[in-house]
Amino acid sequence: MGAPDTICALASGPPPSAIAVVRVSGPAVRNVCAQLLASGLPEPRRAVLTRIQDLRGAEVDEGLVLFSPAPHSYTGEDTLELYLHGGPAVIAHALDALTAVHGVRLAEPGEFTRRAFEAGKLDLTEAEGVADLIEAETLAQKSQALRQVSGGLSNIYNAWRDDLTGLLALVEVMVDFPDEGDVGSGAAAPVREGVARLMIDVEAALGDGGIGERIRDGFRIAIIGAPNAGKSTLLNRLAGREAAIVTARPGTTRDVIEIRRVLGGQVVWIADTAGLRETEDEIEAEGIRRARMTADDADLCIQLVDASDPVSPPPLPYPPPKGIRVVNKADLSGPEGIAPADFIISAKEGAGLETLEAGLAARIAALAGSVESPVITRARHREKLGRGLAALASARTALDQDLGFELVAEDLRLAIREMRAIIGEIGVEDILGAVFSRFCIGK
Repeated sequence: MGAPDTICALASGPPPSAIAVVRVSGPAVRNVCAQLLASGLPEPRRAVLTRIQDLRGAEVDEGLVLFSPAPHSYTGEDTLELYLHGGPAVIAHALDALTAVHGVRLAEPGEFTRRAFEAGKLDLTEAEGVADLIEAETLAQKSQALRQVSGGLSNIYNAWRDDLTGLLALVEVMVDFPDEGDVGSGAAAPVREGVARLMIDVEAALGDGGIGERIRDGFRIAIIGAPNAGKSTLLNRLAGREAAIVTARPGTTRDVIEIRRVLGGQVVWIADTAGLRETEDEIEAEGIRRARMTADDADLCIQLVDASDPVSPPPLPYPPPKGIRVVNKADLSGPEGIAPADFIISAKEGAGLETLEAGLAARIAALAGSVESPVITRARHREKLGRGLAALASARTALDQDLGFELVAEDLRLAIREMRAIIGEIGVEDILGAVFSRFCIGK
């Protein structure tokens, strides 16, 4: 196999900007320095001010350059960073000059971090943390991503893998030397205890309510209620814009309409849904079905009640703290006509909206804080852990029913495989493309 291509890309934000950072990584970096930098190859890890030119000798820019030799770099390869003026013409000329050097091409999305992963500079959960850190909009997302980048999740998964490896070693001794004097009926006890302990830890991680994924992807709030209760008006108020169509005609909202906000320091998706009622209209009925599904999946559900409606509101569909009753159109009813509620508002006039937003923010913050340090931050982690737990449960059954240490060993191997797959040691070729394709070009 030949040497890999050398890759280059803009690693900073889109132009124009005060400074642009262009990153280069691969075996041709030293040739790039010799052919394009007036300074030649810079001293390692020391910023040098130099003139950058193309292969024809035309000046690209004058800027700082930083060379990091392999293996002591982000990618584990020779790398070069150019700190240039951030104009579009400068950046375009720099990339053209770099790709004119033999063996240099533009990088694909996430290719720098993928090379770091393949060089063993970081594992897959840490690489995912890099992507999450780049995309973080809130301090909570940033903190979770930093913990992941620094190996917080990897340490947990590696510890579980090591414990499983130790248990497997004990079991294999029993398989290989069944007649030895110290392999008696009580030899399985430490294995049984170890499996039980690991199952408790994994079950606790899986039982976190998806908080890690919610912090990363956003919590969800659904607004439900009868037609014309003011759901779309409330959504528009919370959005600060006309996100949903508002009319006096019942059944206007047919599909789920979502807006994105930050409440309680967390990203939140708030959904307006079709009015809940009996209908023979096929399209409206589908909208109502989607409304109920959205409410079922939401972290919080606002039941919006029309204060001017003489019909008594239905029971709260979800118990607190998920279910929240909000009485709307308070401006159209006297205090004596308002049903008991968590919040009383007038979405049309804006009355009570600040109190409602503060209440929603407090509830979202409480949800996010219900798990101190989530072990799972992606659906991929949850799927692998679920499979690992199933293998542990199978091992426990084999031990309890005395089905043979060979079966126990195989179940432990399966559990180890799932732990190793989470951190990217094995069996991840089919998902690497999906993981790294979500990165920006220069990362």
